[in-house]
Amino acid sequence: MPAQPWLKWKSKYASVLAVGYDGGVTEGMNEAGLVMNGLFCKGTIYKESTGNDKMPVMSLAVLVSYFLDNFSTVDEVETWLKANEFAIFGKTFDGGTVSTLHWALTDTTGVTLLMEYVDGKLNTYKGRELRVLTNDPPLPQMNAIDQYWTQVGGVNMLPGTVRSSDRFVRASFFIKHVPTDFDYPQALGSLMSIMGTVSVPYGYEIEGEPNVSSTQWTSVADCTGGKYYFKLATSTGALWVDMGRLVLTPGAPVLKLDMSKHAQATGCANNLLEKSAPFTPMW
Repeated sequence: MPAQPWLKWKSKYASVLAVGYDGGVTEGMNEAGLVMNGLFCKGTIYKESTGNDKMPVMSLAVLVSYFLDNFSTVDEVETWLKANEFAIFGKTFDGGTVSTLHWALTDTTGVTLLMEYVDGKLNTYKGRELRVLTNDPPLPQMNAIDQYWTQVGGVNMLPGTVRSSDRFVRASFFIKHVPTDFDYPQALGSLMSIMGTVSVPYGYEIEGEPNVSSTQWTSVADCTGGKYYFKLATSTGALWVDMGRLVLTPGAPVLKLDMSKHAQATGCANNLLEKSAPFTPMW
């Protein structure tokens, strides 16, 4: 754990979170409908503290929680990022793999903000057109690859490997070519099927390439309806947490759904949530 100052805060919003290894938040959605997801981005270099300045330090394990705890919209996040600098510490919380990540935040307006670190500098991109995020390379290079395949034409041919750029191109094509007037079940099914086309098959791994390892789970956040859908790759069905049916007032207890016990649960999982102590972030 680095020396202080640490970035400290008191939560303004309740959240449903996916916590990996019981030590780091990977993604989630808050009660205001702000969603944040993190994915591997090979080559990422975070801003680090020199130990001789007053820049606050944040654990990578709780970075997602910081934004979901404190902000309700993408615009609020963007404003804060422009006015504040912070260092990131704690790069390894998944068994030794360097957790070099980039993040996407989306709110109820459909606007997305991407956060990517390149050589210690934070780059952000915002817009309603930002609907796909996979792994490396960073967005400018990924867009160039996508534009090439747009010229080829996805109806005729799409790249089919598990490379992150190929998966990005496939998702980008399909998300633009499915109907937008579906009812709720159809819309959810369409989105889940698109995510299936860009998932890495379970059991398939490339040594030394954690960004193209097997997809461990799939999640969908309904930011206007307050439902968070989650499916493990090894489960037989999907479950969801309905935030509208939870007590989210200040002082309400932390609730936990232990997927090691409920991996095969399906449907609304609110009744499976149990009171729990907060997890201990890995530094």
